[in-house]
Amino acid sequence: MTRLITLIICVALLVPTPLFAQQGQGRGPGFGGRRGPGGGQGMGRGVRHGNDDRYDEDHEVFQYLLQNHDQITRNVKELPDGVETLTESDVPEIAAKIKEHVEWMEYRIENTNPIRMRDPLFAEIFKHTDKIKMVRENTQKGVRVIETSDDAYVAKLIQAHAKVLTGFVERGFAEAMKNHAVPGKDASKPHTNPSTAAHPVIADHGSVVKLADATQQPRPGSMILVDLTRGGDPKQLNAGLETVAKYVNIYAGAGTEPADMQIAVVFHGDATLTVLNPDAYAAEFNTNGNPNLALLRQLHESGVELYVCGQSLISKGSQPQDVVVFVETAVSALTAVVNLQADGYAYLPLGN
Repeated sequence: MTRLITLIICVALLVPTPLFAQQGQGRGPGFGGRRGPGGGQGMGRGVRHGNDDRYDEDHEVFQYLLQNHDQITRNVKELPDGVETLTESDVPEIAAKIKEHVEWMEYRIENTNPIRMRDPLFAEIFKHTDKIKMVRENTQKGVRVIETSDDAYVAKLIQAHAKVLTGFVERGFAEAMKNHAVPGKDASKPHTNPSTAAHPVIADHGSVVKLADATQQPRPGSMILVDLTRGGDPKQLNAGLETVAKYVNIYAGAGTEPADMQIAVVFHGDATLTVLNPDAYAAEFNTNGNPNLALLRQLHESGVELYVCGQSLISKGSQPQDVVVFVETAVSALTAVVNLQADGYAYLPLGN
């Protein structure tokens, strides 16, 4: 009998709904009105959390077992090819919840409804369910399981997973809030691609790390409006421009694939004079040129739209002709922001 005890035994060890009950993608079509354990309505394959008929009940069981983790005992014996575990409680109600959870977790596994897929260890072990052998036995107080694999790597996954479940029993929610490393992989290091430059578009500014497996990937066609009011030492690069460079580099090289996007920056408030031409800037701040110009040019050449508030510019004693040639003067920051948002840009304020 091939089962993933690892989840079945998740029993009193489950995390709260948003973390532990997350569904992965299923394989194949739904099966409509098939009945689940105890005669309940079954769950269709490929269903995400919150969308199946059993979700609310499972959520309540998960919470209950974590809240009562200190009344659950768990013994683990490592075998050459896996583990033998015993998870029980002297409290009849808790023992019953353990059995209920095990029953439904087994049903989820049979129908390819994985859980806790954001946890690297859980995601990895779900890739190898066909190599796991499980013998499960209900006891008076809970569940005994022997879980093994003929594959040495999968056996290590089983053993690592058993330790995580023991941590759930010992520490409850505190352990359930953590991600757990796959054996042999350093969880402290980000999932980077060494062949990808840290500055894919804007050289020397806005360093990024490639996270090809992370969620919420850069979406092609995104439109971002940066409302930049951040000031600073006029002899130094405006830190807001460094952040804008990071935004450009994130969409160009931090995700699985580069994503086309558009950024517009509106300068006003303390950031207004950042965009003065070299002579005007030097006269205003007694500097040797404008330390922002090199990065401003890189942003412009990468396709970033640059606007300065005309009202702020004039109120600070400058004129539109004092602005560097590739930055456009808007009637006001107000009109620029309103117009760009009406055009579909997402608003991101960047102040001090």
